[in-house]
Amino acid sequence: MMVTLLGATTLVLVTLAPWVLSAAAGERPGGESRRRAGGGKNLKSPQKVEVDVIDDNFILRWNRSEESVGNVTFSFDYQKPEMDNWIKLPGCQNITSTKCNFSSLKLNVYEEIKLRIRAEKENTSSWYEVDSFTPFRKAQIGPPEVHLEAEDKAIVTYISPPGTEDSVMWALDRSSFIYSLVIWKNSSSVEERIQNIYSRHKISKLSPETTYCLKVKAALLTSRKIGVYSPVHCIKTTVENELPPPENVEVIVQNQNYILKWDYTYANMSFQVQWLHAFLKRNPGNHLYKWKQIPDCENVTTTQCVFPQNTFQKGIYLLRVQASDGNNTSFWSEEIKFDTEIQASLLPPVFNIRSLSDSLHISIGAPKWSENKPVIQDYPLIYEILFWENTSKAERKIIKKKTDVTIPNLKPLTVYCVKARAHSMDEKLNKSSVFSDVVCEETKSDEYFSEQSLKNLLLSTSEEQIEKCLIIENISTIATVEETNQSDEDHKKYSSQTSQDSGNYSNEDESENKTSEELQQDFI
Repeated sequence: MMVTLLGATTLVLVTLAPWVLSAAAGERPGGESRRRAGGGKNLKSPQKVEVDVIDDNFILRWNRSEESVGNVTFSFDYQKPEMDNWIKLPGCQNITSTKCNFSSLKLNVYEEIKLRIRAEKENTSSWYEVDSFTPFRKAQIGPPEVHLEAEDKAIVTYISPPGTEDSVMWALDRSSFIYSLVIWKNSSSVEERIQNIYSRHKISKLSPETTYCLKVKAALLTSRKIGVYSPVHCIKTTVENELPPPENVEVIVQNQNYILKWDYTYANMSFQVQWLHAFLKRNPGNHLYKWKQIPDCENVTTTQCVFPQNTFQKGIYLLRVQASDGNNTSFWSEEIKFDTEIQASLLPPVFNIRSLSDSLHISIGAPKWSENKPVIQDYPLIYEILFWENTSKAERKIIKKKTDVTIPNLKPLTVYCVKARAHSMDEKLNKSSVFSDVVCEETKSDEYFSEQSLKNLLLSTSEEQIEKCLIIENISTIATVEETNQSDEDHKKYSSQTSQDSGNYSNEDESENKTSEELQQDFI
């Protein structure tokens, strides 16, 4: 009986053992596993995932939970907007550290991307989803590459854009980077900052045989991105050259020519001048072979050269000058920027005058631009008009934005003379033309009969008509007196106009020195 009972008990225990063992192993009925991480606890998801994008480098960093110790690994998935499913993120699978690089993934940097991460051990944690982001917006600008060349009193910097030549992140912006640098003598801590330079820049006015150090950073102003500085680069300037470079290079306009001037210390020298499209300096690479000679400025023996304005089309250029005594050659001068629109002359306007009895109507037109002159017609203009009676020197002034101008309250049958000039409203130009040629025009007569016409009419009539016209004569005399008085009043009114009037008139000496900016305040 005892044997039988013991056998039954053993049978029951054997029967229950698989369930008990599976429960102890963390399995639920049906074979479903519980998530756990050592000690029977669930494995928690990673936290505080950060995405760092520098140029084309994509780095992920995260914090592991306290439970994710030992042989825990981490894996990421990614998803693009057009995807329904998640895909394993290359470079970020089964990572044992808390950092991974997924730069190998081919992305549209202007398109959003989603990421998620989980921890894995004997089992896996739940997914932790990272906020979606657009790579270009998140990207930071890395340090540019810098190469230096030394002269006796200058250092030439060659700057390559951040990233690589095959950069996807900055593919559309490689020529849009602007650079700034900090330079100092190696023996001093005094720094000089130079802003907004091209990819090739000459730092002048340095000391010979002196070591200078510098660092450079890049920026994209349109995207409001400012990069980090490059490593520090140092170089020593050379022994002073026998011939110094030309200095104080400038361009002025005279008639239909440009005059390029510079200063030089020694006599009996010859000079040459070269030019380059300014936009080429924004592109990375060496552009020394792209400089071109100005035909009329080669081997000149004076410190200036003259060349026609049609030498250059509309645009921005760089100019440089070099000196030579036949055996020795100087370094090139500092490069100056030359903008044809800023240098160009603003020509005076042309206008037509139509006279009325008490006013002049002026229609202003743009000047006929010479083929040899750069065109300044894409900028808004204002017009300064001076007018006066032909028998007087008392000038009056009108400032107008409009091209149709009426000068009111004038005397009939009086010759008035007019001249005008144009002022640019654009701060970049800040130019004024010379005055146009003087044009004179007589106002028309009043529509009333003149006194002389009435007398002629009276002399040619009979006595009976004279008697009938006596009243007319009296009336006309009254009308003439009234007209004369009105004319005198108009003349007094015209002559005594002050700033309390419409503001269109002023004495010439009161506004002779007005700038274009001040003139804009006088718009009517």
